[in-house]
Amino acid sequence: MATMKGLTDVPGIRVGHASDFEALTGCTVILCGPGAIGGVDVRGSATGSCELETLNPGHVAANVDAIVLAGGSAFGLEASSGTRRILERQKIGFATAVAIVPIVPGAILFDLGLGRADVRPTREMGEKATLAATDAAVEEGNVGAGTGATVGKIFGMRQAMKSGIGSASLTLGNGVIVAALVAVNAYGDVLDPSTGKVLAGARVSPTSRDFVDSAAALRHGIPETTPFRGNTTLAVVATNAALNKVQANKLAALASLGVARTISPVNTMADGDITFAISQGKEKASIDALGVAAGEVLAQAVLRAVRAARTSGGVPGLAS
Repeated sequence: MATMKGLTDVPGIRVGHASDFEALTGCTVILCGPGAIGGVDVRGSATGSCELETLNPGHVAANVDAIVLAGGSAFGLEASSGTRRILERQKIGFATAVAIVPIVPGAILFDLGLGRADVRPTREMGEKATLAATDAAVEEGNVGAGTGATVGKIFGMRQAMKSGIGSASLTLGNGVIVAALVAVNAYGDVLDPSTGKVLAGARVSPTSRDFVDSAAALRHGIPETTPFRGNTTLAVVATNAALNKVQANKLAALASLGVARTISPVNTMADGDITFAISQGKEKASIDALGVAAGEVLAQAVLRAVRAARTSGGVPGLAS
């Protein structure tokens, strides 16, 4: 591929954002295309989600129609109903005897600590993001579900840094594409795996750009404080390789390793980390090869999320 578009490099995948830049929240909709197979991997202990069971290999729904990522904590789950309404009008979904029911799993992150806590993604915002979905290059940074995203919150928002949406893709050399999109809103720091150094995370003071190293601080003991519970990294990986539901769930699990390579600490009691997987295509590749690629491309997407993030709500970003 001459120019990387991110998740939309996988044919059939479309991405749309809706953002409230005053309240600092938003949602991101991934339209999966016809016949898509989905999977999911839940690693965090503070998750907020809906319809995850539809991705279980034992569930009657064979396909997934869209995935919605939103801010707003549990309130943001309302955005999924907007996507569901639009797809119903377009006659996309699981056909029952009396109606078409779109299969739209969703997950949320907590961004209420930045901007306005009383404004959250709504059904209308979900509709807007769905209608805006395109196969153009994925917009990154302070947009969609990443509008209010932050990282490095071991000492709270005053010493955190801004994050957002990141997306990347790669090819396996045989026509197989693996791509990722992530909204990074982690409790921990984002590390560059090539150096092991903190790229964005908790700072030593509200006015400093020097980093604490949150994992080291936890190991050595920090003052008794209430952990900042407003976190969660939400990821979607997609491929044009043909997978069944069991394989799609395994792909999501292997892709999650890319989050573990770039965020530390990760999957904590204060994080609601979830990774989705989408198979949209008929190419052939081993699940292990796809899993290695998914971990790599998701790690790239995490780094892009913080590098593209601009200062917002008084929280500094690397892009400005």
